Amino acid sequence: MKKASIWIIIIAVIAILALIAVGQYNGLVSAAEGVEEQSAMLSTQYQRRADLIPNLVETVKSFAAHETEIIEEITSARAAMLGANSLEELDEANMQLTDAIDALVMTVENYPDLKSNETYLSLMDELAGTENRIAVARNDYNSVVKGYNLKVRRFPASIFAKMFGFEPAQYFEAAAGAEQGVKVDFE
Repeated sequence: MKKASIWIIIIAVIAILALIAVGQYNGLVSAAEGVEEQSAMLSTQYQRRADLIPNLVETVKSFAAHETEIIEEITSARAAMLGANSLEELDEANMQLTDAIDALVMTVENYPDLKSNETYLSLMDELAGTENRIAVARNDYNSVVKGYNLKVRRFPASIFAKMFGFEPAQYFEAAAGAEQGVKVDFE
């Protein structure tokens, strides 16, 4: 009778540990999928931005045909953005595109007809809305990464995270110098 009780206790402990392990693993998988989902959402917003650029470029070209350098920079940055293979590459290309668009906006100041063109104004509104969506997607991504990283680092999940190869995710961080903003000089 005592041997049977010991075996029942051992089996019960093993079953409880197995349930805990499965629960922790599934929680980690869910959190990792959340990070992947938010990363895809961020990429989608970057894609939306990249899709708006050709229309904006064509509109500006029709008014400012001799501003080819800026248009080439935008086209090159957009191509780099579409060809990015990681979130880091995507962010770097995004910064290049932001710089090129900022230069375009400053150049547009020399073309009053363009500034009042409906197509241009509509595209700029779309672009501004997309920039806001990108900011929200970055915040959402960082929130999900925080939850995932807490799960990966907290006990007892940290044991299972190490055992199953779950690594902390990287936060989205602004590029160095981004806090300084854009200088606009009309001279």
